[in-house]
Amino acid sequence: MPKSKGFRYKSRSILTKPRGARSGPNPEIYLTEFKPGDKVVIKINPSVHKGAPHRRYHGRVGEVVGRRGKAYLVSVTLGEKLKQIMVLPDHLIRWSG
Repeated sequence: MPKSKGFRYKSRSILTKPRGARSGPNPEIYLTEFKPGDKVVIKINPSVHKGAPHRRYHGRVGEVVGRRGKAYLVSVTLGEKLKQIMVLPDHLIRWSG
């Protein structure tokens, strides 16, 4: 049987929380609003599977372009390409730098 290469393939170190921090999402996440033009860091929350981007975007800084329902449209550079991905606010943190 061939080896599976699913969406979370080779992501054990990225998509695990520290041992003492295993809990669900913080309710304050859903109260934060991002406006178009805000810079955000994509940090995947492993306790929330829905709305998570691919692991290749983990740690990237992007710019909020718009909103689609609960999710945000984020513009991210990947090499020389400009990608737009849909991300739920569980996986976004405001960039302070």
